[in-house]
Amino acid sequence: MNRREFNATLAAVSLLNFVAPPAFAQLASPTRPRVGLLIHSDMILLDLVGPLTVFSIMQADVHLIAKTEQPVITDVHLPVAPTATFQGAPQMFDVLFVPGGLKGTVAAMQDRENIEFLKQQGGSARLVTSACTGSLLLGAAGLLKGYQATSHWYVRDLLAQMGAVVRTDRVVEDRNRVTGGGVTAGIDFALAIAARLAGEEVARRIQLVIEYDPKPPFDSGSPERAGPALVGDVLKRRQDLIREAESAAKAAGAAMHL
Repeated sequence: MNRREFNATLAAVSLLNFVAPPAFAQLASPTRPRVGLLIHSDMILLDLVGPLTVFSIMQADVHLIAKTEQPVITDVHLPVAPTATFQGAPQMFDVLFVPGGLKGTVAAMQDRENIEFLKQQGGSARLVTSACTGSLLLGAAGLLKGYQATSHWYVRDLLAQMGAVVRTDRVVEDRNRVTGGGVTAGIDFALAIAARLAGEEVARRIQLVIEYDPKPPFDSGSPERAGPALVGDVLKRRQDLIREAESAAKAAGAAMHL
């Protein structure tokens, strides 16, 4: 065995040893957690890839699910190919996950097939989850009614129109609902999921492997710290999409008689 083969084998064994089999005794899949990720056009790629990295290290059985078999185009114009359509997806997931991206989220909220898929899968999934504005889509499907939840800071108050109890935390866990804040919070969110499925020790190990030890160069990652001028500038630049999200949230709430 040469050095490259040895390193590859060592890496594979290390990943497989991250999770002890007893941790997965109650999962839908007998050996690995089954994770369904709803992908949609104009989603933020980092919303998907951050959690997906954690789930992959967990050796999860990952399904990228879309309305059709066509690749979806993300915010950075990279295509993501689905592995299953709504009709061909498994019927029970340990984790049902929705990434965000405001433009794509608003469009998906207004698409009946997306909503029906989430309603169906959300009723049987062990954990119903999202990152960033993906929680708006969960809300539109009626899956956050009566649950505490969060979203990207500039639209999270809209969750209340769909029956959710709005929280400002970076990650919010309420029974089997787990939601993350904007974009980079997806990594925090995924580590919280890893802890729930496989235990804190496994989650800590994954955090070390991906060297998730953020030290941002600027203290402007939340509206509370960024200050009113910077917040106002962002809101002005996003105002058209935010208005569309408001309309979609109101319509979803009205459909639920809220």
